[in-house]
Amino acid sequence: MRTVVLIVVLVLLGLFAVLNTNALMFPHTLSLGFATYTGVPMGLILLIVATLLALLFYFWAGISGLRAQADSAKLLRDMEALRASLDQQEGSRFAQLQTHLDERFRVLGQGSGGSEVAALHARVDALQRDLNVQLAQMDDYLKTKLG
Repeated sequence: MRTVVLIVVLVLLGLFAVLNTNALMFPHTLSLGFATYTGVPMGLILLIVATLLALLFYFWAGISGLRAQADSAKLLRDMEALRASLDQQEGSRFAQLQTHLDERFRVLGQGSGGSEVAALHARVDALQRDLNVQLAQMDDYLKTKLG
């Protein structure tokens, strides 16, 4: 898009220069403060300065775009490094969890945790008996109420 705008501006400046050649080449007196020049084509000088400014701003916009792309690429590289670091940390946490679970199962399998397993089975059996008693009482209550 910038290239198209630059080409359009340069074509318009060129067309303007071709159509107004006599006015652009008319001699003027130019004073720079410390020196005075006579017979200088002021219009031609202004046309050249306008062309140079258009080119300057075009290249400046291109450099700004390249800087933005470089910053974006750096940000993407940083995000990828962060993702890899987080994946590695998560992997190490899973390895620690797996080690802990393996150790726990090994302890339970050796029998030293047998008393814990037996206590757990006893608790589950007690809860199951209690639940069966409560269900039986509810069944009896509903039978008496419903007929």
